[in-house]
Amino acid sequence: MDRLAQFIDALRTRGIAGLRDEWSRLGRLRLEDRRYRKWASANAIDDRRRKVLAQHSASLERKPLLSIILPVYNVEAKWLTRCIESVRSQIYADWELCIADDASPKAHIKQLIESYAAKDERIRAVFRKENGHISAASNSALEVASGEFAVLLDHDDELTEDALFWVAKEIVDHPDTAMIYSNEDTIDENGELKTPRFKPDFSPDLMCSVNMVTHLSAYRMDIVRNIGGFRKGLEGSQDYDLALRVIEQIEPRQIRHIPRVLYHWRAIEGSVALSGGEKPYAHERARRAIREHHERLGRRVSVEETIYDLHRIRYEMPSPQPKVSIFVVRSDEIVADLSEIETMIDYDDLEITLVDARQNAAEVLDKAVRRSDGKVICLIRAGIIPTGRGRLHELVSFAIQPQIGCVGGKVVDRFGTTVDGGRIIGGGNISNIAHRGYTSGQGGNMLRNVVIGNYSAVSGSVLAMRRDVYESVGGFNYDDLCRSLYVEDLCLRLGEAGLRIVHDPYAEFRLSRHSRIKDEIDPADAAYFKTRWKEVVERDPFCDPNLKRDGSFTLDERV
Repeated sequence: MDRLAQFIDALRTRGIAGLRDEWSRLGRLRLEDRRYRKWASANAIDDRRRKVLAQHSASLERKPLLSIILPVYNVEAKWLTRCIESVRSQIYADWELCIADDASPKAHIKQLIESYAAKDERIRAVFRKENGHISAASNSALEVASGEFAVLLDHDDELTEDALFWVAKEIVDHPDTAMIYSNEDTIDENGELKTPRFKPDFSPDLMCSVNMVTHLSAYRMDIVRNIGGFRKGLEGSQDYDLALRVIEQIEPRQIRHIPRVLYHWRAIEGSVALSGGEKPYAHERARRAIREHHERLGRRVSVEETIYDLHRIRYEMPSPQPKVSIFVVRSDEIVADLSEIETMIDYDDLEITLVDARQNAAEVLDKAVRRSDGKVICLIRAGIIPTGRGRLHELVSFAIQPQIGCVGGKVVDRFGTTVDGGRIIGGGNISNIAHRGYTSGQGGNMLRNVVIGNYSAVSGSVLAMRRDVYESVGGFNYDDLCRSLYVEDLCLRLGEAGLRIVHDPYAEFRLSRHSRIKDEIDPADAAYFKTRWKEVVERDPFCDPNLKRDGSFTLDERV
């Protein structure tokens, strides 16, 4: 989609606000691309670093064979050449390139592949007699692969020269690894790098909103074969589907994220890297893959299209609905209008309690929760109201899922700008508001501002969780954290217990004109928190280490 079409689409679907969002979004992208090109140039591999990496590669205690799976069809010779050369120039040498040509009618394809196979014995070629599309071609490449891991590569993309070294090192350092993914960027026809995707560690809920794995991805070969390889009928989202099916077979700890850009995704005409509109059929197939993923796991969900052709999960609510105890939390001088909240929240079985938490907030809240009897407890900061109906249903539908610890919503001001939501742990403020200052239509890095995903913590401004989960971890820790950081501490204890913390931007609430989000962190609370959660404070797994820790998700040029 060209620039003008993007503006027209934004105006058509979201009005003037959408037009404003699109203008702001493109401005952010231009700024981030300039920063990224400077950063990428400064971090490029030079001869000294190449030599060091080669020495590290040679000294690995074992050298797993990596099979690069490359389906090919009718690609221009210059792109296929660059793709193959990016494999041949790898610092790590223990690889095999398994190429499957899907009966390309262009004569240069077979000639080029055969010439490379003759030059390098590590290149294995399969020439299919009839066109079967990308899933079939990928499976043909898998048939001749003999490596321990399958590494996926598209026929017009490029690996960085250290890509396979870092994959091999991850496998050696973490022997139970079953799945690996890295950061990536796009590369245009002129070789210019842009649009970096700096990813969090694995986020199950983000994975069902957008394919966070994409490139570079690598999978243990025996698992790929056991699940039958790539599925026909999912072409365009066959990699997405494969990742979801592998995830079902393994533990989260077996999914490793390499926070390095190891893959350049070619942004040319016909490529999704250039525009999601290039292959519209791929998006519905992605939703089919997500829907079937949940069905296999026994979950009753619907999967809908949302902003930027992305995906939205909706969990089916039980009947009767669980009783919800809402606590409207007053932490400053703002007066709560309970009648307005009652009017906006359309939910049958409900109790609402005003809690004055201006002193000893954690203890006051804990005692209020324990006096209530709702199966789901929900905190709402005084001075905010839902932006529409169904917001509580949205929160509850996630909160009642067995593997979810708590779910937080998004808070915007009257201009639609994010003022609270997910939290990034660490940095100067210890708890930083994710995407603060972004408008509702600005996706940000990995589009995390507009889709459901996971964080280490969410805000207490809008939060819901099951009572049994709250009690299982002992509720708020008011002995050590009386005035601040007690919500973040609760979230981290839930995560420590193996439960997911979810941020849901569709549960959107609006800050009243005279309200504000002002988190004042008590020094004593901060000292305890930094000691108790030292590892997360030093590296929040849901913020890529190449990004600033202030919640802006912008490149940290000091890295």
